[in-house]
Amino acid sequence: MNENLGILVHGDNHFIVDGMRPDRDMAHALVRQWSVIQIGGVAQIPGWTIRNKAFREDLGWAVIVAVATEQSPAVVQLLAEMVARGVEIQSW
Repeated sequence: MNENLGILVHGDNHFIVDGMRPDRDMAHALVRQWSVIQIGGVAQIPGWTIRNKAFREDLGWAVIVAVATEQSPAVVQLLAEMVARGVEIQSW
């Protein structure tokens, strides 16, 4: 398990993130940055990047930013696996 690797869930969207577990405000800022396409680019928030690949067993944190849409079945399963491994799921 890697404490600098986790999953940021936003409704039916999710991001595998390289960086420390974000607090509430930073989680919302990261979701805004990565969920909205902005023409001309966006300045990256230092300290967090999206990873293209990661092993499930390496995910050390999970943060859920709640919205009205439901999580995908794959994300629900992944979160359940993480809880079974003792990973705390933070939800706002």
